[in-house]
Amino acid sequence: AVEEGNLVVAAVLSGNRNFEGRINPHVKANYLASPMLVVAYALAGRMDIDFTTEPLGFDPNGKPIYLKDIWPSMEEIREAIQKTLDPELFKKEYSKVFEGDERWQALPAPTGELYRWDPESTYIQNPPFFEDLGQGKVGDIRGARVLLVLGDSVTTDHISPAGAIPVKSPAGQYLLSKGVRPEDFNSYGSRRGNHEVMMRGTFANIRIKNLMLDGIEGGYAKKLPEGDVDFVYNVAIRYKAEGTPLLVIAGKEYGTGSSRDWAAKGTYLLGVKAVLAESYERIHRSNLVGMGVLPLEFLPGENRETLGLTGYEVYDILGLQDLTPKKVVEVVARKEDGTEIRFQALARLDTAVEVDYYKNGGILHTVLLQMLQETRAG
Repeated sequence: AVEEGNLVVAAVLSGNRNFEGRINPHVKANYLASPMLVVAYALAGRMDIDFTTEPLGFDPNGKPIYLKDIWPSMEEIREAIQKTLDPELFKKEYSKVFEGDERWQALPAPTGELYRWDPESTYIQNPPFFEDLGQGKVGDIRGARVLLVLGDSVTTDHISPAGAIPVKSPAGQYLLSKGVRPEDFNSYGSRRGNHEVMMRGTFANIRIKNLMLDGIEGGYAKKLPEGDVDFVYNVAIRYKAEGTPLLVIAGKEYGTGSSRDWAAKGTYLLGVKAVLAESYERIHRSNLVGMGVLPLEFLPGENRETLGLTGYEVYDILGLQDLTPKKVVEVVARKEDGTEIRFQALARLDTAVEVDYYKNGGILHTVLLQMLQETRAG
């Protein structure tokens, strides 16, 4: 009915997961409310209601029932809590929290210093984060193509959704190829231990809008210079096969929302070398640095529109050999007609430690290199 009638429907929830498409793929508006208001809106069945003047419904005698008539008092709430909450319940449940039930105890638990990866598992796979271990050598980024152009307030859920896995998506097709039935797909969040699923789910939110694609909503990108449109993952893999580094251009508050590490991990695995945005959410910027992805920031007063950037250009990011905290670097964008747009951007490596992380290829590489050095020294 929602699709046939092209309806804009809403969800009302008391949890804080009000990301686009998270509650249901057909829901375009999400409202956070107290549990009591969630019940009230459910009774009303609509959002355009004024609880102060309009009734929620009518009793058997036709008398209107307003929100104030059913709203519980603090005394009623305290009484309900006292009747239902027992401290002994928590003591009992938490006393054996690390033991688990019989099914948990029956699971095989291999021993040893190294984890035994199961190549057939669709939940846990050996991630490639330690491949191409960095040695502190950083070069300029040359010949980069733009994977996506995004607007303001792009959340980490837009970048790495945690909800349902669509059958026709790259992640869904991967699971099908592994013999997983659609009813057993589970969610992106439940399969975060499998990078094959998560990298296919990066920029796959059904509500993300790539501004390089007029009127197309969802996780799609355009392969250049050919111009054909495909899933973001498929386009990124084609660029990777050609050895083409990738860039994401965004507006203000890039990476807002929950501090989801896979938003940075997936970006890295797709071959994105840098993100160029007007501003960043603090934790996501840090996570990008931690994965060896360079967060660049437009200088004050500049953005994609003022500079005339479309995403169809080829980019060089220069001055990365001698990085220092918050260094201003040069960016050259070559348009299709051969003309150039030259501008500066702030490298958001805010501390000397972050510079080291980036030079080593990220925090994981840095930690491993330190461990190797300590082992050799010992």
